[in-house]
Amino acid sequence: MLVGHFSTALVAHRKLPGSSLAFLLIASQLQDILWAVFHYAGLEPTTPGDIFATTLQNMTVEMLYSHDLLPQVFWMAIVFVVGKLWCKSTPVAIAGAVLVLLHFIFDLISGHPHHVFGTDTVNISLGLYASSTYVAILIEAVITAITVSYFFMQESKLGIQRTSFNRWSIIGLFVFGILFMFFIATRSFRDWFGVPDFDPGFNTTIPNLIVTYAAMVFFLLYHVPKVNK
Repeated sequence: MLVGHFSTALVAHRKLPGSSLAFLLIASQLQDILWAVFHYAGLEPTTPGDIFATTLQNMTVEMLYSHDLLPQVFWMAIVFVVGKLWCKSTPVAIAGAVLVLLHFIFDLISGHPHHVFGTDTVNISLGLYASSTYVAILIEAVITAITVSYFFMQESKLGIQRTSFNRWSIIGLFVFGILFMFFIATRSFRDWFGVPDFDPGFNTTIPNLIVTYAAMVFFLLYHVPKVNK
């Protein structure tokens, strides 16, 4: 999954009044943040390096340290400790660790191949991005729709009201993310728009991913707290 993980952070934030939305958003997307870090460290190189040639189907990366099974115990422990220090709350720290676990579980269903620890160990995921890309996106769309709907149901039960614009802005972010994934599932920007071949001189796929995630975090940090008093 790519965009759907953020929806789990919204549910956790509403379940824990006064919790740090920023912490929960980061926790929900931690493995992908680590993926970018490890890419630049040379530990998880990602191809294609040209964003205009990239599709979900042809993107390849061995996510040894960020997404494989054994490191998850370490990342969950780190998030728990950071949550305790940052938020001064054991429930929020636990929620952060659970979000890391949910990221891992959802990726097993819809995402890149994941192993116990390295490609020479057992593949424990479906690896649908490569084998059945549209099925993977459909699964993510369903999970995201259920999670976002549950978030708004929680708010209704708590008497929290939003303007229609605010509500649809939040929903629209996830809809846009899913539609964008469908758009680049098996056809790249170069295929769609006839972008000429050129060498940018550096990997442009990972920077695009970083900018996209950062934009989503700031978008949610702006819109989610805007409720009617």
